[in-house]
Amino acid sequence: MEPKKNPKADIKKNSAFYYAVGIAAVMLITFLAINHKTYDAIDLDIAQLNIDMEDEEEIPLTNINTPPPPPPPPPAAPEVIEVVEDEEEIEETVIESTETDEAEEIVEVEEVEVEEVEEDVEVPFSVIENVPVFPGCEKKKNNADRKKCMSEKITKHVNKKFNTDLAADLGLSGVQRIAVAFKIDKTGNIVGVRARAPHPALQKEAERVIKSLPKMKPGKQRGKSVTVPYALPIKFQVQD
Repeated sequence: MEPKKNPKADIKKNSAFYYAVGIAAVMLITFLAINHKTYDAIDLDIAQLNIDMEDEEEIPLTNINTPPPPPPPPPAAPEVIEVVEDEEEIEETVIESTETDEAEEIVEVEEVEVEEVEEDVEVPFSVIENVPVFPGCEKKKNNADRKKCMSEKITKHVNKKFNTDLAADLGLSGVQRIAVAFKIDKTGNIVGVRARAPHPALQKEAERVIKSLPKMKPGKQRGKSVTVPYALPIKFQVQD
C-alpha cells in the first residue's frame, strides 16, 4: 500500500524561489555591512564651535594731544611819516640831442679799402698745369719737356755741389740715401727745405745744396702763381 502525500505539504515545490530570495537577502545584508560607517565621539567634538566661549576684544581708545595754535603777533605800531621841507635846489640835467642840424656841415667819411689776402695754394708737381721753369728751360714748349728739363738741371746741380767725400770722412760706407723735400713758392724762391739722412752732417749738406738752387719762374694753376712742392732722392756710393 503506497502512502499518500498531500501536494501542499511538499517542501520542494518552491525551493528555487526561496533560494533566490535567500541569496538576495544575504547579499543585501553584506552590502549594508560593508558600507556602514561609524565615527568616534572625539572626532565629532572637533567640529563643534562654542561661540559663547570667545571673549570680545576691547580696542583701547587713543587720545591724540594736539598743541594749541600759537597766539597771533601783536599789531604793528603805525609808521609815523615825517614831512621834510624841500629847501635844496636840484639842478636839472639837460640831455643834448645827437641829431644833426640842417645848418651844420656834414663831414663825409672816407671809404675804407679792404685788401684781399691771397691764399697760399699748393699744387703737386705731377698735376700742375704750368710747372716752374728752371733757368735754361725757357725754350721748352710743352709741360712735359719742362718737367724733364727741370729734373735734369736739379740733378746736375746736386751732383756738382754735393760733397760726397763727407761720407767717407764720417766713416760711412756703402750706398748712402738722402731724402730731400722743398717747395718752390709763388715768387719762384726755394723754401721749406727738409732732408733725412743717415748722419746729421749729410742732412745739413743736402739742405745747403738745395738752398743754393737758383730762383725759378713760379708754377701756375689756372693762370695764378702757386706754390709747388718737390721731392728729390739723393743716392751715392762711398768709395772704399
